Amino acid sequence: MKTLTKAEEQIMQVLWKKGPSFVKDIIGELPEPKPHYNTTSTLVKILVDKGFVDFNAFGKSHQYFALVSKEEYSRSTLKTFVKGYFEGSYSKMVSFFVHDKSMNVNELDALMEMIEQAKKEKQ
Repeated sequence: MKTLTKAEEQIMQVLWKKGPSFVKDIIGELPEPKPHYNTTSTLVKILVDKGFVDFNAFGKSHQYFALVSKEEYSRSTLKTFVKGYFEGSYSKMVSFFVHDKSMNVNELDALMEMIEQAKKEKQ
């Protein structure tokens, strides 16, 4: 799956959150400073070309909607991240966050519960 620029990802976040939207609606959800209408329109057209977004035409207006789900993009991005920084090992990634003290005890406990639940489901 292709990667998104930060600006493209911001637009996708809006479409994932709000659903089908017109360019003016997308701009309304973006952080300050708000991009110009033409800039946003160009970015949305790039997303269409990349296959992330499609649209319904209403006369001269276009309502855009996501073709790729947030979960699908997250999964692909995370796999690429883990492969690039942790040799494809999720355990190395978790170990990094534990040693970096980026995960607190509650998060570690929750992760352990998920692991135990997954082990039970496989048996």
